[in-house]
Amino acid sequence: MGRGEQVMEQLSFFAPGGQSAGLPRDVLEYHAGFIDQDQSDLLLKTFIQNTPWQQRLVKMYDREVLTPRLTAWYGDIEDIDYGVLGKSAPMEWTTPLLELKRWVEPIAGINFNSVLLNYYRNGNDSVAWHSDKETVMGSHQVIASVSFGAVRSFDIRKKENHREKYAVRLEHGSLLIMKGDLQARWEHRIAKTAQPIGPRVNLTFRRIINPSV
Repeated sequence: MGRGEQVMEQLSFFAPGGQSAGLPRDVLEYHAGFIDQDQSDLLLKTFIQNTPWQQRLVKMYDREVLTPRLTAWYGDIEDIDYGVLGKSAPMEWTTPLLELKRWVEPIAGINFNSVLLNYYRNGNDSVAWHSDKETVMGSHQVIASVSFGAVRSFDIRKKENHREKYAVRLEHGSLLIMKGDLQARWEHRIAKTAQPIGPRVNLTFRRIINPSV
């Protein structure tokens, strides 16, 4: 694959007009307008301005590269051995994060103990195809994803058949529940986009399993 083809592969292959037909409801549950416009506007501004964002180094093939987005990690400090999991200890919960946690837990049907924040500054920021580690969150884990800011396409594809693929347009103030065997049988990404778009902040609430228990 040439460089031009690689760039095109990074761009979303879904039209921006709406959700994919036949979206697999057993692994994805989408709630548009979960948080109202005014509150979403305030939270977007709060997270961008007040979060101590970092750009992490990750290993890709035989070299280390900077992630094409900024991140921050919050969660319960006690009772979890993050070192065994290969993760650094999170920062302590803030009041806005705890409030959002209380809002999403009844819909997700699970009590979360951590949240990963991602800051996509523009259309060049992205996250490549991946599935979240089952060793950290157990099998058939539930993740609640709340989005603020610019609409981005959340793409999924079957691991054994990349032609089976779908997308969800993650709108301002929306909630996406990832569940079932999504992590075991599917990959997901936020692709780059050539369209000029504004910033986006995404929060993924998770339940980390304590390996020492």
